[in-house]
Amino acid sequence: MTTTIDPTVPPSGPGCVECEATGSWWFHLRRCATCGHIGCCDSSLNRHATAHFHATGHSVIRSFEPGEDWYWDYAANDYASGPRLAPPESHPASQPVPGPAGRVPSDWIAQLQAREAQD
Repeated sequence: MTTTIDPTVPPSGPGCVECEATGSWWFHLRRCATCGHIGCCDSSLNRHATAHFHATGHSVIRSFEPGEDWYWDYAANDYASGPRLAPPESHPASQPVPGPAGRVPSDWIAQLQAREAQD
């Protein structure tokens, strides 16, 4: 597994790549520090950031939420440190959480709670 951080790679976009492709929604977003892939967090229904780690071995992510600059290393199962990444460092502040606008169901809290209960 690689823990390489590439601070020059921009994020793949303003939202979760896989959720955008399937018309789904997310709770919070995470950015792969190796390739810039944006995936949804483990509190989201689909957990695409973790799936990206398992598929690629890219173990270090950074929060893609406004005002957050923490890193997480899946391989170490612990917080990590890293450099400032290529902009933008978060999704647009105008993008709602959860998001994206127009795709979040009215019962989103119940859906997330049901997902957690399955685990």
